[in-house]
Amino acid sequence: MLGVINREFFWKLWTQSRVGCPVTLNFKRWCLCLVWAAAVVLTSGLVCAGLRAAESVVAPQVLIYADGDRVRGNLLERSGELWVFQSEKFGLLKVPVTAARVETAADGVAMASGLAFKQIVPTAAPKPTSTHEDLDELEPAGWARFTPLALTHTLQEFFGPWKGRFSISLEDVSDSSSRNTTLVELHMKRTWKRDEVDGTLRYDFSQTANVATKDLVKLTGSWRRDYAYKLFSIYRPTSEYNRAFKAPDGIAVNYLLLQQEIGAGLNVFTTPQRKLRAGLSENLFDVWIVAPDSRHAAQTSESIFAELEWSLPWRLRLTERGVWYPPFRSGSEGWENRLELNKKLTETLSVAIRHETRTNNPDVRIQDYTLLRLLVGLDF
Repeated sequence: MLGVINREFFWKLWTQSRVGCPVTLNFKRWCLCLVWAAAVVLTSGLVCAGLRAAESVVAPQVLIYADGDRVRGNLLERSGELWVFQSEKFGLLKVPVTAARVETAADGVAMASGLAFKQIVPTAAPKPTSTHEDLDELEPAGWARFTPLALTHTLQEFFGPWKGRFSISLEDVSDSSSRNTTLVELHMKRTWKRDEVDGTLRYDFSQTANVATKDLVKLTGSWRRDYAYKLFSIYRPTSEYNRAFKAPDGIAVNYLLLQQEIGAGLNVFTTPQRKLRAGLSENLFDVWIVAPDSRHAAQTSESIFAELEWSLPWRLRLTERGVWYPPFRSGSEGWENRLELNKKLTETLSVAIRHETRTNNPDVRIQDYTLLRLLVGLDF
């Protein structure tokens, strides 16, 4: 037996004296101190965890284009004159700093294009690795691959410094006879300090009552170089192949045409909004008849030309090129004109109305014509 537990015995034990100082344990006071200490430690831990979580969370950012289009994601870096932006839907985007700005969705503070990236974003996300799995994750998924913005960035990656437009025009009519017309065109352009090079590849097809009336592939180029005193020189080669051409005598022939225009002129005025050029050219025409027989014809002709580029309000742009062939060689004057009014709907989509006319052209490739077309374009 351990004995009988006596309350008075324990009370004497807790209240006994040591070196003249009584030792007394107060359970109530000690429990209160322990509760306060635990509360202080728990509160400090929660505050530190909240601060660390706030530091680790990066506010989402928004890439805002000049036309107002917005893309959510995170800015990785500024590489030269390009924003390298990791979007949520379209993958990795590279956008010129002059065409867009980046804002933080939390506070709406804009990033100026002239500032360095380190001054704006203190914590940069790590660059994605070049593994195959990461590249697949960066690409837009599903129907996002076919949005105008995704297609534009795909074309920009493919063509690099070249700017251009991919246009298409369709017509399908059924009344007394069925008619359909298809036009697909790709225009490319690149500008240097004194030189400007552009090219256009076009396929034009027309069919009436299941009979092809036009089956034309045309490639047009231009190289213009500016000199002092507003002078410039120009070289414009044009090549076209037509497999549905009827000569004036009614005979169907296939032909290949090469026209070379070499000229010089004067820049009347060249401002960012308006440009006007005029000059003189010498034209060399070479026509090869492919079918039903083979023959070649060549001739030359002088011409006077004028080119106009005019930027209008509401993101409209008017371009025109007119050529007049004096009656020095052929005995009758000729005229060729192309007028186009383009409207940019967004940074990537545009619509255009084009009017073309040709009368008494020196070469005899096709008869005179006048056409009016509505085109939908994808700019890149």
